[in-house]
Amino acid sequence: MKVKPDKTFLKRAKKLLKKNPNLKKAYEELYIKLASDPFDPSLHTHALTGQLKGKHGCSLTYELRVIFKLYDDTVHLLDIGTHDEVY
Repeated sequence: MKVKPDKTFLKRAKKLLKKNPNLKKAYEELYIKLASDPFDPSLHTHALTGQLKGKHGCSLTYELRVIFKLYDDTVHLLDIGTHDEVY
């Protein structure tokens, strides 16, 4: 699968990684796992409900989440942040 971040995701990820450079490895591993299998058990991927229905969430770390939508063979990354920031 392809992993394609949108502009908002890239902006928030850049800011997050600048504040927390120790997350770089986990961030890179997230891309690899999403490209090979967005439902890898280590990602804790789950379908979202309510206003985010049709999208999925997964864990970057215990505190950080990534919101994405699946389009055919593409994982479209939409948002990244803490639970309260993205849900």
